[in-house]
Amino acid sequence: MPFFDGTARPPEGFTLKALQVGQSHPLRDGIDRHGGMLQGRYDIAEFSMSTFLMAVDRKVAISGIPVFPRRLFSAGLIYVRGDSPFTKPSDLRGKRVAIRSFQTTLSLLAKGDLKFEYDTPWEDIHWLLEDEEKIEFKPKRSAKIEVLPQGTDAGHLLRDGRCEAVIQPHPPHSIMSGQVDVRRLFADADAEELRYFRKYGWWPIMHILAIRTELADRHQSLCHRLIESFRSAREISWDYFSDPNWSSLAWGRRYYERERKMFGKDPWVFGVAANRKNLEQFIMYSHDQGLISRRLDVDELFHPSVLDT
Repeated sequence: MPFFDGTARPPEGFTLKALQVGQSHPLRDGIDRHGGMLQGRYDIAEFSMSTFLMAVDRKVAISGIPVFPRRLFSAGLIYVRGDSPFTKPSDLRGKRVAIRSFQTTLSLLAKGDLKFEYDTPWEDIHWLLEDEEKIEFKPKRSAKIEVLPQGTDAGHLLRDGRCEAVIQPHPPHSIMSGQVDVRRLFADADAEELRYFRKYGWWPIMHILAIRTELADRHQSLCHRLIESFRSAREISWDYFSDPNWSSLAWGRRYYERERKMFGKDPWVFGVAANRKNLEQFIMYSHDQGLISRRLDVDELFHPSVLDT
């Protein structure tokens, strides 16, 4: 928000034109932000971490800046029908599960967590895909993949018994509005995600700030200055929680205080060093799922000018 209302500090010596471009749904300035960045429509963009790894593996001319504007846990985004007998990840073995696409970052995280955290190999699940992939890849022989007709509503699949679970960063309106009777697979998703955080020490990255490599090479100070701009925006946005004008939640400030106590001062931490282990896990997941050809080194993801962060 501070970039859109002009209160964030711009990178010294540069001007920014902030665009609201949606990914799953159109916003003021359009849709398909990730595709637009791949096609060179933007200089800098919030970008899918999973697709970014694939782009780096395929030598696409974009570089990372260690700012991560979106983070999600997987556990609380696994939905089943309200009358489902399923209560744990292993119940999904052999079942049909709807996801946005195979390479969507939450899909990557969920498949990896199912296999390595919950002993439920993603290879044992039949994956139903709603969207086209941003970057083409050849699925592993072990992958059970079915592409759904365009416009399929995953909530209706769940309602009609044509799938047993949905895992999506933006569940469809049919699920979120209550039109379809659903519940989360984990009875206490908050507790499960907090356990995950305490075990690993990170809130999983979903998106990275990507920049055209040519631009970063031409202006060697720009990446560092963008980090400072995002740090400025973050500090401004934190103050929103102290002002009830920014939230319609009755207990917003108290909830914020509780979350800070549970997760520490800064689960949104910037920089390469502080996020290295999280990124290494993503790289391992991506390679295991056949999305990248080799285990990338974390330093390959970022422009050389910010490797010291």
